[in-house]
Amino acid sequence: MKFGLLKYEENKKFFNVGDNIQSLAAKQFLPKVDEYVSREKMADYGGDKIKMILNGWFTHNVHNWVPSEKIEPLFVSFHINNTAAPYMLNEKGIAYLKKHEPIGCRDQFTAETLQEKGIDAYFTGCLTLTLDNYKVEDSQRTDEVYIVDPLYGYTTYKKVTYNFRRFAKSILNGTIFQIGRSNKHLKNIIDKSLLEKAIYINQEPAANKYTTEEKFEMGEDLLKKYAKAKLVITSRIHCALPCLALGTPVIFINGFDSFVDSCRFEGILDLFNRVDVNSKTGEFTTNFNLEGKINENTKIKNLEKHHTLANNLKQKCKEFILS
Repeated sequence: MKFGLLKYEENKKFFNVGDNIQSLAAKQFLPKVDEYVSREKMADYGGDKIKMILNGWFTHNVHNWVPSEKIEPLFVSFHINNTAAPYMLNEKGIAYLKKHEPIGCRDQFTAETLQEKGIDAYFTGCLTLTLDNYKVEDSQRTDEVYIVDPLYGYTTYKKVTYNFRRFAKSILNGTIFQIGRSNKHLKNIIDKSLLEKAIYINQEPAANKYTTEEKFEMGEDLLKKYAKAKLVITSRIHCALPCLALGTPVIFINGFDSFVDSCRFEGILDLFNRVDVNSKTGEFTTNFNLEGKINENTKIKNLEKHHTLANNLKQKCKEFILS
């Protein structure tokens, strides 16, 4: 049997290394990778029959769903975004998922959406919770604090200037005047000294510069950095979830207020030490004990709620590969 691994299409400006990290979580269970198959072009796959773990966010190319019959899938950590669901869950899409049920879902929203369509679905959590193979001994941990794409859902200069249409719309609806709000809110949450000393990471590098292999190397490099960190502060679930697997203390800053974003998090947010931010006022609450602001001396322990999910995912993937 041959084995395939998901790769991802870029947009005009950037790509998301978090996608590659999700594929690295799948890759660890494969004896080899014979084919890289684009998530957006699975219907067009015409090679030899392959097994694939289909985890992650689906999909931009809603009109090219469902996958080829030459792909034997395992659905775990599967997410259908609410914007894609009406297109993916047509008669053809429902029949396909029922053929491969039960469908393991990354979040409760996806599980409930599929169940409403009569599909046998259940919550698995994210496959990146199984990335403990990148974990290091505590003796290798450094004093480095990483701040990874904090409050990235907020309005930024890069977002409003993505193209002329988006720029014009931001002027008309007033969102252009929200540029700078993320920095203002972060200063309420994180001490100035830590903001100045922390190492900043952007998990959305520029597009059209890297090969598929280089993108996976970037994902591995990030995992190795996070594994040795003293603390990670992020609004990226595909930074925060791997940190749980790595045993790295992580604080998730949740400033998302649209359902398009929040539907991805149902069942996941409870796994983190979390700062919940009111995107309009900057007021915030935490689900852990925080006196003042997050600073260089802030010490937290992860909630360790993810282990049962991770163990079940490992068993499911191993059984699929061996079957």
